[in-house]
Amino acid sequence: MLSNESNKVMDEVETTKMRTRPAKTGSSSQRNSPKRRWLVVAVFFCAAVAVLIISGIQSRLNAEKKLEGTVKAAAIPVVTVVHPEATSKAQEIELPGTTQAFTEAPIYARTSGYLKAWYLDIGAHAKRGQLLAEIETPELDQQLEQAENDLKTAQANLQLAQITMNRWVYLEKTNVISKQDTDQAVSDFNAKQSTAQAAEANVHRLQKLQEFEHVYAPFDGVITARDTDVGALVQNGNSPGQKELFHLAAIDKLRVYISVPEVYAASVKSGDSVSLTLDEFPGEKFTGTIVRNSNSIDLTSRTLNVEVDVDNPTGRLLPGAYAFVHFKIPGAAGAVTVPTNTLLFRAEGLRVAVLRNGEVKLVPITIGHDYGSTVEVTSNLTANDAVIADPSDSIMDGSRVEVAEPDHAKVAAMQTPHFK
Repeated sequence: MLSNESNKVMDEVETTKMRTRPAKTGSSSQRNSPKRRWLVVAVFFCAAVAVLIISGIQSRLNAEKKLEGTVKAAAIPVVTVVHPEATSKAQEIELPGTTQAFTEAPIYARTSGYLKAWYLDIGAHAKRGQLLAEIETPELDQQLEQAENDLKTAQANLQLAQITMNRWVYLEKTNVISKQDTDQAVSDFNAKQSTAQAAEANVHRLQKLQEFEHVYAPFDGVITARDTDVGALVQNGNSPGQKELFHLAAIDKLRVYISVPEVYAASVKSGDSVSLTLDEFPGEKFTGTIVRNSNSIDLTSRTLNVEVDVDNPTGRLLPGAYAFVHFKIPGAAGAVTVPTNTLLFRAEGLRVAVLRNGEVKLVPITIGHDYGSTVEVTSNLTANDAVIADPSDSIMDGSRVEVAEPDHAKVAAMQTPHFK
């Protein structure tokens, strides 16, 4: 019985231990649960921070790579290229000039008096020999009358001297008078003859002056000025301060004088045809002919004076008008033209930047003619070359560049020559 009781006690003890053990385990879990949660939060926080740090580093590395690529791309300049234009055909230059009447003259009075009448005013067309005005010359009329009377007296004295001389010569042959008397008679006759001739010449002079009472047109033309009126005192051409009566201009043909720059002087040939344009006739051209030049360069302006004649049968063109004369200048063989914004002025000479195989080559050039917005290049360039427009001053031989997409309108504008 004791053993059974002891076994029973032992079973109760074991049962008690089994009952109390779970209670102890549950209490320990309750104490360790907050620590675990904080540990998990800390781990997750550290992981998030690590992810953020790695992400920031990665984004910075990507930004640096992108910046490096941008800098490298920006280091290669983007340029625009143009192609030279062949100039085997004749080029045209435009030079200013002023139209002038082919013949013009101021008309003065050759005798003094008062204007009796005038018959043509400004703008009127006069024919050669047409009466323009009449002048009253009362003083001249009196002088002519006196001169005619003096001539009559001189002719009478001459006639008497001739009769006397003839008698003395006859008497000398009969030895009635001496030779001395005959010589005096002959000398007196010669003196009277000279006096009569002088009187006759004076009469002719005054008659000619009297003819100038009528003012005639010396050639066909247009009256461009009238500076007198009826009753005005008119002085002859020898009087100081004399004013012209009329100004006459022949405009059926006009002259145009042009100052051609020295560089084009050799290209101007007499007999060549040129065209003229005037602002008052937009879109219309007139044809003229080079008739002569001065054959010398003006030392002040370094230009050649050239005369162009223009037929003007209808009188549409007026003298004194401002005109533009267009000259054809033959192009040099193998020459090309490039815009002036392609030129590089370097210490070693004039250069252009040519793009070859993606690299810049600074090519020395020689200028032929300067057309203003373009220049003629006579060496080292062809129409197939790609010339950089507006090159940077810092551009060097061998530099790498990129070509921008061409703006065809802008390129055409740069390559179109404008000559002034």
